[in-house]
Amino acid sequence: MSVSKILAPLREFFALRKNRRLAYLLLLCLFALGDFLYTGLARRTFVFYTIRDAETVVEERFLRRSGDRETDIRRYAEQALLGPIAQDWALLFPREARVQSVMYRQGVVFVDLTEEAALPPPDGGTVFNSFLTLNRGIRRNFSFVNDVRMFVGGDQSFFEEFRDFFAESADNSRT
Repeated sequence: MSVSKILAPLREFFALRKNRRLAYLLLLCLFALGDFLYTGLARRTFVFYTIRDAETVVEERFLRRSGDRETDIRRYAEQALLGPIAQDWALLFPREARVQSVMYRQGVVFVDLTEEAALPPPDGGTVFNSFLTLNRGIRRNFSFVNDVRMFVGGDQSFFEEFRDFFAESADNSRT
């Protein structure tokens, strides 16, 4: 059997313009999938607020996956502390605030921030709302997380408030 007989059906297939377009589209999709799998990026969502009227806005970013849960959560928290890309959106924490440590143990994340995180956000808002937004973001982006405990300089912050808030949320979702 000659090569020309083997390639004849392919020539017939590619003779039609729509078949060529379909083949190009499939090839492009394969390259995109390969690129996505090779780079190891994960889509993460961040919630911020507008400066003017404190409306909720969502920003998506692609963060590199490490394969280590603590590292991935730490990268998320550091990106949240950096703030939004848009200039008319408010920072959650003062620019000086940093992530000191992140631990993940049996479904519970422990996030320790520097003391500057306890200061009011520079663009308005409350400290509690900033911590709550970060807490909810971690829970939303990492499905394996059951609880988030926030610390400032080693001291636990808003433990009672978070417990009450998430207990209320769970009760409301059941009804």
